[in-house]
Amino acid sequence: MTVSRVIVPTKARSAGRSWKLVTIAISGPDNVGKSTQIRLLGRRIGVAEVEPLDAYDPRWAHAHELGLAKWWFREVPLEEVVDVLVCSYLTRAASGVAAEVVRVLDRGMPMLEASVVATAAVREGLDYAGAAHRAGELLASYGQDLARARAGEWGVLLLHDIVAEKGAARALAREHSVTPVYTAYQRALNTHLHTLADEGRFAATIVVADRSILDAHQELGMLLRTQLGIPVPDVATRRVRVVALGGLSESGKSTAGAYLASRHGYARLKIDYLLQSAAARCGVTDVYALDEVGIAEMLALGLDTYCAAHHFQRYVSIESLHRSGMTAELGKLLGDRLTVVYLEARTSLREARGVDGPVDVQERDTVKLSRGADEIRRLADVVVDNNGPRVALYHTLDRIAVSKCWPAAEPRRVTVADLGLPTHLAGYLDALLTQVADPPEPLVSLLAVTGSGARGKYQHGWSDLDVLAVAELSQFADLQAALGRVADQLGGVKLGFTVLSAAECSSGVMTPRLLHTLALIGSGRLPVLWCTDRHILPSPEPDTDALASLQDGVAAGIEIRRQLLRAVPDLRSLFKVTALVAKVALRADGEEHPGDAEALEALLDRFPVSFPGLGTDLLQAARSDEQAAVKLARAVLAWWLATLPNATPSP
Repeated sequence: MTVSRVIVPTKARSAGRSWKLVTIAISGPDNVGKSTQIRLLGRRIGVAEVEPLDAYDPRWAHAHELGLAKWWFREVPLEEVVDVLVCSYLTRAASGVAAEVVRVLDRGMPMLEASVVATAAVREGLDYAGAAHRAGELLASYGQDLARARAGEWGVLLLHDIVAEKGAARALAREHSVTPVYTAYQRALNTHLHTLADEGRFAATIVVADRSILDAHQELGMLLRTQLGIPVPDVATRRVRVVALGGLSESGKSTAGAYLASRHGYARLKIDYLLQSAAARCGVTDVYALDEVGIAEMLALGLDTYCAAHHFQRYVSIESLHRSGMTAELGKLLGDRLTVVYLEARTSLREARGVDGPVDVQERDTVKLSRGADEIRRLADVVVDNNGPRVALYHTLDRIAVSKCWPAAEPRRVTVADLGLPTHLAGYLDALLTQVADPPEPLVSLLAVTGSGARGKYQHGWSDLDVLAVAELSQFADLQAALGRVADQLGGVKLGFTVLSAAECSSGVMTPRLLHTLALIGSGRLPVLWCTDRHILPSPEPDTDALASLQDGVAAGIEIRRQLLRAVPDLRSLFKVTALVAKVALRADGEEHPGDAEALEALLDRFPVSFPGLGTDLLQAARSDEQAAVKLARAVLAWWLATLPNATPSP
């Protein structure tokens, strides 16, 4: 039982606010995180001075000498236990503090009552109602003093669960071992705390449940800001996904961190840097002299400080994890925003990778093993086998990154009839679905029509039939045979059949155009003809889609010039690739125009100064007239190239 004195920061005092002395009391059952929340408040908003509750009554010395559990539950009369508790609480409440100091107490005055109720229940074998009545009798003679002490507190209650019985079970589950006495005590304690909460005895209640420590801290900080005006900053890491890299020497941690930074935009941070910056802020001389909990909290503080200063950063990697205990505690602090990735490779390969030779690798391993670096493997969310080619590592990291930044979505389904295709193509798709989706073991897990055929814009003689399937290589031969059996129903229409594996989808390993198709499916703008039950696909975010699409714009600009250099350009290809430049450019501005003519018209309308004399008539003619198609392509290409800065001449 502790009391923290938290100094209001100078910046807050100088803001002209008239600060009022306030005592914040954080109460709750065992193992709910009261001390942790107080410690975090001290480190985040000031300098904490911690005093144990037993410093407020000399009789605690005898209790510790006898054994606290023995003293509390067996050897000493209940009245004496209650008197020691009451005197300690009252003396603490009366203790003076300097002006402009906010006191944060572990266990407020309502906790005294709850402790007495629970103790009476255990000591005298009473049910809850009897224990509550007995506690009232025991505390009655202190009534006026207790009322004055309660009036000086602003209380927050932390609960494990909204149901008292479940809360007690959570509290007990976090103990290594429990006795029948402690079990009964905890159940009565939780029951009375819930009763006090229902009676409005606390200013606020926070249900911790399965949330991370910092999620609960964010709620606590918001309460202190809004209700008391105490400047507790937001927890910046609540908006950030963190990948923590662990593994022995030369297992690939640095390579992984560099790839996440260059390919996926992660901020790459070193754990030692974060620890040292937090230690300097808190006045800690040797951060590694702290226990594992303390080191984890300092790391979280350093990370939060960085994220607050870089509020635009949403993804961070930290390296390297060398302490298993600290890693476990960091997981409690950050919750599901933390992904622990452990990289492993055989010893001979790691030694071969070492720049300074195998002995250096062995020596570094010895140090890391002494800190429990290898035990991080059992804590890891992902274990990466890095014995293979580097591209395999990259693709694994792609999947991790995609899982953190792309939401999962279940495709929307339509029927073939909904597409409004010509009769022979509708018949072809019905036959294809019978071949690939009806068997007891389907050949595909998803089938979708894309392009103009999916938008009701199919034009005979101009449009292809574009189909996307998600299928595995093991089904490829059967899929090929199925396509062959229905090919004669296409009626001469060109089929563009694209196959992706589930792994490629989940890792985002695909061309920009396919990534855009995935984004359309995920957003519901492109429904599918068929998919397996509860089929889930990652849905690329609009910004990711737009940036990736720029590569298609680059390729389209090259292809336009190839077509223009031909003696006779392919009008259909030239028109489509010109339209692709327009789609990509407009997508970067947040506009989506799926149709070719629609995109070109939107580009010309948006930038009329760049396209003088070009209008609807030219767009319509460009589909069939070579001169019009070339004029349009040249104009769009010139506009695209004009978006590039002028080349700087070499000196």
